[in-house]
Amino acid sequence: MTHEDAGHYAEKHPRRATVDPGLADEIKKKATNGEIACAQAEKISKTAGLTMEDVGAAIDLLEIRLKGCQLGLFGYPKEKFPEGRAVAEAKEVSPDLENVLRSRLVAGRLPCKAAWAIASERGMTKMDVSAACEKLKIRVKPCQLGAF
Repeated sequence: MTHEDAGHYAEKHPRRATVDPGLADEIKKKATNGEIACAQAEKISKTAGLTMEDVGAAIDLLEIRLKGCQLGLFGYPKEKFPEGRAVAEAKEVSPDLENVLRSRLVAGRLPCKAAWAIASERGMTKMDVSAACEKLKIRVKPCQLGAF
């Protein structure tokens, strides 16, 4: 969704889609000022035994805005991060990491879920994987929560 679509997140989903009341309560508890951080959504996913995609859909249906992408790609204050992104390009990327990243591309992009898996497998932070993608001009998409 584009910035112009902000506040109309539910439109991405079928009109009759609903949110389990317990999940809705949990999301609303973690949300502040109509926003919820990616890390909070991840915690809800783990606690509820749901996929990130399911939690993301529920967040959309509740018209709650996502912030603080754990890959640093969106949801950061403009006054501190003018582009709304917190990720910076890595200074260098090892050939081994580049090969791993490129091997996980789908339609020329690295899925968020794959970026997280690479970070876990290699003992790296998610932001380090994202920084390597920036250096290599690899776009991360789709977001597990459905933000992009």
